[in-house]
Amino acid sequence: MTQLIGKLVEGRKEILYLVFRVFVGALFMQHGAQKILGAFGADPAAMFSMFWIGGLVELVGGAAITLGLLTRLAALLSAIQMAVAYAMFHAGKDLIPVVNGGELALVYFAAFLVILYQGAGKYSVEKLFVKKKDEIF
Repeated sequence: MTQLIGKLVEGRKEILYLVFRVFVGALFMQHGAQKILGAFGADPAAMFSMFWIGGLVELVGGAAITLGLLTRLAALLSAIQMAVAYAMFHAGKDLIPVVNGGELALVYFAAFLVILYQGAGKYSVEKLFVKKKDEIF
């Protein structure tokens, strides 16, 4: 069974990574749209407050990750934000993430580490500007 799955995935790694990167970035961007723009029925955060700045990282970082532009920088900043958010708002409540409500922050943190490692990938805006294997950041 694992060989069959391996054959299905082989040759599609770049497409699968693109889907992963776009989903993570677009979902993260929605959190920022709530805080900055008041989208999806949310009240916007007060301008220049801690939540507003976090929303800005989410909105801009999520858009950059989705597009594949300055991807590693956006993933690094987003991972740091999720680590700080977990430490400030979740870790002190309980040690178990599903109990303290921090599982989403940890899942995003892990996803951003993968994106930080992988970079923009083959299908990205960065590849329009940089033809060699190296990425902008």
